[in-house]
Amino acid sequence: MKALASWSSGKDSAWMVHVLRQRGDVEIGALLTTVNASAQRVAMHGVRVEVLEAQAAAIGAPLWIVPIPYPCANDVYERAMAEAVSRAVREVFTHAAFGDLFLADIRTYREERLAGSGLTPLFPIFDSGPGYTQRLARTMVAAGVRARITCVNPTVLDRRFAGREFDASLLDELPASVDPCAERGEFHTCAYDGPMFSAPVPIATGITVERDGYVFTDLCLTPSASSV
Repeated sequence: MKALASWSSGKDSAWMVHVLRQRGDVEIGALLTTVNASAQRVAMHGVRVEVLEAQAAAIGAPLWIVPIPYPCANDVYERAMAEAVSRAVREVFTHAAFGDLFLADIRTYREERLAGSGLTPLFPIFDSGPGYTQRLARTMVAAGVRARITCVNPTVLDRRFAGREFDASLLDELPASVDPCAERGEFHTCAYDGPMFSAPVPIATGITVERDGYVFTDLCLTPSASSV
């Protein structure tokens, strides 16, 4: 199987890549990311394109960037994604992999959009069982996944969590109302180390700002990394 991996830059996408590679029967042919065309950052996560490129290099897979406008109407988004799917089919990809965890409506949407496209959807870390994300979050941390919170929804999580490490200490502090993996969008992360990377992605934490109702912490490559 040759899979196009949906890559958000975050911990769940990173873990999905790791799980697929552990299977041994899936080739990660490319990482697919939607990017705000004007800001040159990952939609919602706010991660810079140069960090994305460094992640892809550390994973050892080509990065396919799908530029979208901001704001982006759903039909515009779907056309852009359909073009990416068509490209994947032309390049003999057989599957599209997603890091969804338990939201059935999102999974159904992806299955419906890919029906008849030539790509079969994969959901290698999906599980709707009780306590799943609590266990998964701890498993990722124990396995060496390192990620930093880049975006917080302040209506459900205190803004002080922006820029924090996704680690055991964070998990201990999260309110019970917040999913430990933030599957409902409570926060977003940028993964920079773990078993899916050949080497850590050298990032530095920048300023934190509030924009469009969300709190973003900027991450950039360290000067030595960005000058290579």
